[in-house]
Amino acid sequence: MPFSPLPATAAWLHRDARQGFEVACFRPAGRSYVISGSTSAVEDGEAWIVSYEIRLDRAWRTRSARITGRSEQGARGVRLDADGLGHWQVDGEVASYLDGCIDVNLESSAMTNPLPVHRLALGAGAGSSAPAAYVRARDLSVERLEQEYVRACDEGHHQRYDYAAPVFGFTARLVYDEAGLVLDYPGIALRAL
Repeated sequence: MPFSPLPATAAWLHRDARQGFEVACFRPAGRSYVISGSTSAVEDGEAWIVSYEIRLDRAWRTRSARITGRSEQGARGVRLDADGLGHWQVDGEVASYLDGCIDVNLESSAMTNPLPVHRLALGAGAGSSAPAAYVRARDLSVERLEQEYVRACDEGHHQRYDYAAPVFGFTARLVYDEAGLVLDYPGIALRAL
């Protein structure tokens, strides 16, 4: 079942891991998208805000991400550029530790988990690894995140994926709407719009 076009905007309520809110806007760019948004939260007694602009190519591969943030540690910014083939630069420097990553994943965002789902287009029962350039919320440090997605049986018009991030010992069943955006990310976020 292919995804329908993205809406103009979407929003998520953070839950459990942190308290806060995220809003994302989607702008067509040829046959792909530019995704811009902001997310703010209180986590472990500290407030932070992260804003982002992610550019995708037509195969849903991350080509660039501009991320800014503020927390009690001060203001920060990071720029990621990718060739779509698994090679990255972070702030203009080659980041070979990200070799093989195709997607960006923001710790602060429910919006970035749809990127590999759109790109991989898995059939029911199929799975794939999807390592990502992972950007931390508080200090915008960038690291490699190993992830796994396995498509479960659909539930009506909603696709469901079993997601795992082994380094965190985290697994969850993520539910996506008709446009391929997360509706329910257990322990992390719930779609509000």
